[in-house]
Amino acid sequence: MAARFFCDNCGTEVKRNSNRCPKCRRFFVFVRCPQCGFTGEESNFAGGCPACGYCTNEQKKITPAGPPVRRTGKLPLWVYVIALLALALVALVLYLTVA
Repeated sequence: MAARFFCDNCGTEVKRNSNRCPKCRRFFVFVRCPQCGFTGEESNFAGGCPACGYCTNEQKKITPAGPPVRRTGKLPLWVYVIALLALALVALVLYLTVA
């Protein structure tokens, strides 16, 4: 079953890519989850509602497979090691040019 979209203002069913309601002409800026009411841009709902996880069968089929993206804010250890070695090399070059 495909996802259905309705106008928040008058309740008329609208096409997925509509910018305006065909009945009341209201302009659409955000998408609203039918289960929890969360609103946001359509791109945020690609894998279902980001707030409650509500997802249609159609969206479940197109959800990309693979491991979730790790977003810890930390860099891998090897990046810190290379940066430390680069700083040590710069310090050594400066020490040798001054001496």
